[in-house]
Amino acid sequence: MREAAVKLSYMMKKINPFLWFDSEAEQAAKFYVGIFKNSKIGKVARYGEEAAQKTGRPSGSVMTVEFTLDRVDFIALNGGPQFKFTEAISFSINCETQDEIDYFWEKLSADGGSTGRCGWLKDKFGLSWQVNPVFLGDMLADPDGGKANRVMKAMVEMDKIDIAALEKAAKG
Repeated sequence: MREAAVKLSYMMKKINPFLWFDSEAEQAAKFYVGIFKNSKIGKVARYGEEAAQKTGRPSGSVMTVEFTLDRVDFIALNGGPQFKFTEAISFSINCETQDEIDYFWEKLSADGGSTGRCGWLKDKFGLSWQVNPVFLGDMLADPDGGKANRVMKAMVEMDKIDIAALEKAAKG
């Protein structure tokens, strides 16, 4: 048994995002897996009698869900209503094309999500996402300060990022 645990520990990544939900961990994992390629639901652990008594969660209900989104491993916990997501933590999606930006923007903000400025949105669970073109960081850090400022000025006027508008701003 210890040998299997040691093998498993070598397979796990050193750091994994761990998301606290009230009671929607499994629903959220299924939602995200349905959006991202190369994604799957992994192990689902349930609250046993003792843990249920100590936490106030229903015995047999989902405790944690392990899932993978485009080869990034996550763990979701049904821990209760005491903690909520804030914009202080978000996940950034690096997109190659406008179609990809449009896809993630639409899918993640659907069914009660909300959109914000500069490529930010919240999904229906309150988790914040940034949907950006892969080259945005380079444009904003361009050694040509005028170019970087024009791109920043264009971006802060946007909700969903428009690649063509950023490229136009970069050219002046």
